[in-house]
Amino acid sequence: MYRFLLTPRWIAATAVGVVAIAVCLLLGTWQLGRFEARVDTHRNTAAATAAQAAAAPLGEVLTAGSPQVGTDTVGRAVTVTGSYDTAHQLLVPGRTLDGRQGYYVLTPLRTADGRAAAVVRGWAPGDPGTGPAVPSAPAGEVTVAGRLQAPENSGSGGAVAGGLPAGQLGTISPATLINVLPYPVYDGWVAADGATGPLTAVPTVEPQGGNGLTLRAFQNLGYTLEWFVFAGFVVFMWFRLVRREAEAAQDRALGLV
Repeated sequence: MYRFLLTPRWIAATAVGVVAIAVCLLLGTWQLGRFEARVDTHRNTAAATAAQAAAAPLGEVLTAGSPQVGTDTVGRAVTVTGSYDTAHQLLVPGRTLDGRQGYYVLTPLRTADGRAAAVVRGWAPGDPGTGPAVPSAPAGEVTVAGRLQAPENSGSGGAVAGGLPAGQLGTISPATLINVLPYPVYDGWVAADGATGPLTAVPTVEPQGGNGLTLRAFQNLGYTLEWFVFAGFVVFMWFRLVRREAEAAQDRALGLV
């Protein structure tokens, strides 16, 4: 019943199908290799940056030419020198750490150039509506080491749009801080290292849009799936055509056609 597969027409069709499958698998494997290479490059770059980048003064990271925090500077180790403005200290509610509800403790650090850095000295546990016990900020001039964070927006985890009591802030961003502070602030905020009890250091938060892995890498992954699907489709169509031809041959043998 399957002797038709030995005819020149079916031998040629089968050969074309085999070549098509091989090409699809080859291209899919190539795209997968490109995706893995991009992922490895990203991981190696991130690891090298984290391991080798020494803490730099905030004013040298956020300059007049590049004043905003981006994917290339978020998480960057920075230092900032100034004096804490405890009169304008703010609590940022609705922040979860290790499954517990609490607050970020944000204390502006005024620098010599007149601007302030929004320094989150740490996280403190506390139920909504009840402020946490917050230790006093150091007096006098201090140098704070920490990690630069991207400004928050309404879509950030834990952000609160409004309706908070005085002394609390729902979203950490220059747009919200300008309404409560009498001086300009740097973009983003600094998560201080070495928080002292009962405060806990805040982990680095990746900005919305990803951690720097490019969209092109995920396009490579999508192309990989497409080529493998094409290969599977060629196999499916070959078997379907063979089955239809075999059924037709059987019908002819029985005199049905």
